Amino acid sequence: MTIYHIAARSSWDAAVATGEYRVSTLEQSLDEVGFIHASFADQIAGTADRFYRPAAEAGVRLCVLVIDEDSVRAAGTEIREEAGNGQRFPHIYGPLATDCVTEVREAAFGADGAFRY
Repeated sequence: MTIYHIAARSSWDAAVATGEYRVSTLEQSLDEVGFIHASFADQIAGTADRFYRPAAEAGVRLCVLVIDEDSVRAAGTEIREEAGNGQRFPHIYGPLATDCVTEVREAAFGADGAFRY
């Protein structure tokens, strides 16, 4: 199964250099939160709107990481579906190996306000 994570492009670029992504969400690390927030495909737009619009409006470049859930588990990292905002979201309990990311999509809010990636 495929899951997704919205990231600041600068955070992803730094992770590529080390081989591990360790950001839970904007301005919070994996160590601070305990897991990396992720979304299913139908949750990305809502997540972006609720949590990432202010950063994008402030000029932060965003990207969407396309993550192979099976690769994450094969690397020994646990993924749990947990409740949040009346839905279940995938949470990655450990660092994300960059080779578990199958695609990196540039992302931004369009003039119409829709999140595109």
